[in-house]
Amino acid sequence: MGESHMDKAKGKLKEAAGKATGNERLKSEGQADQMKGQAREVGEKAQGKVEGVRDSLKGDDS
Repeated sequence: MGESHMDKAKGKLKEAAGKATGNERLKSEGQADQMKGQAREVGEKAQGKVEGVRDSLKGDDS
């Protein structure tokens, strides 16, 4: 499980705990962690595509 998935899971737990206890700060932190995870996931996908293009330009089929 990548860091992006961990951030999103942690965020969901925090948000749920915040909702259950009425703690708005914890709820907001959870939402922020989820957004951080989403942004990290987008970055990881972009990096993978760049590496794929780089490898295809090199002629590396492995």
